[in-house]
Amino acid sequence: MRKILSGVLVVSVLALVGCERRGAEQSGREGLSGTITMSGAWALYPMAVRWAEEFQKMYPTVKIDIGAGGAGKGMADCLAEMVDIGMVSRDIYPVEIEKGAWWVSVTKDAVVPTVNEDNPVLDELLAKGVKRETFIDIWITGKIKSWGEATGGNNDEQIHVYTRSDACGAAGTWAKFLGGNQEDLGGVGVYGDPGLAEAVVKDALGIGFNNINYVYDTKSKEQIGGIRVLPIDFDGNGLIDEGENFYEGRDEIVEAIADGRYLSPPARNLHFVSQGKPKRKVVMEFMRWVLTDGQEYVGESGYINLTEEKIAGELEKLESE
Repeated sequence: MRKILSGVLVVSVLALVGCERRGAEQSGREGLSGTITMSGAWALYPMAVRWAEEFQKMYPTVKIDIGAGGAGKGMADCLAEMVDIGMVSRDIYPVEIEKGAWWVSVTKDAVVPTVNEDNPVLDELLAKGVKRETFIDIWITGKIKSWGEATGGNNDEQIHVYTRSDACGAAGTWAKFLGGNQEDLGGVGVYGDPGLAEAVVKDALGIGFNNINYVYDTKSKEQIGGIRVLPIDFDGNGLIDEGENFYEGRDEIVEAIADGRYLSPPARNLHFVSQGKPKRKVVMEFMRWVLTDGQEYVGESGYINLTEEKIAGELEKLESE
């Protein structure tokens, strides 16, 4: 009975979504104005910018100001009511909920390890991949220091490890995959997703990690010049098998994340967070639009759509008292 009722609820909410979408064009440009301020996760920043551009086309009297700075900044800013929406790319902590954090999930993405395209053992890395245990010994225990140790070869050139200096969801996600927290990750701290990608691009011996939208070119959807996504040997057999080889282009890895082939670290939900449920109409309407019409821009922007059931649940949060 519960499953039947749950199915009816999802269908009902999705029907409501359809009505909202049709109604948006009829009444959308009427009576909605004001400024929405946002800050936070680099992971969500490109998607939020795209959503803001499209929303402001519909509502020319709405202005949306967006700044990045990491998930930690987004959470701190929204809890202090310095912004309307904090962009957060990790789980919401219980202590933040106690302080009034209210959120809706809006899309998904994933974190990938990266190396320089001139890495001295690149061919081996692409053919064999890297096991989770090896990543642990590179970033957390520090036992593996050379590229030869990482590949089982003789190369004695030292691995230059990079991590994030700012509190962020990407580092938290990568550390969780390795069994730790962001504070456990060793390496040279670099600020922001763009900074970390640039550090690896400039260092032939470098290794780092990024949200996928910072390692694939927006237009070509190919890996950006100077960087290669480092395959993960999920089954630990010492080879990147056909089913594990989906890193070459953005569309391929997005599809692999969406259908569950990209196993680790798992795709994570990205959130809009506020200090309590938003009271301003313009903020609520923007969130509602992101979860309805705005979802059509998710795939083409290199992100992963939430399931229809998940979207229905997030819309229910917006409608509840």
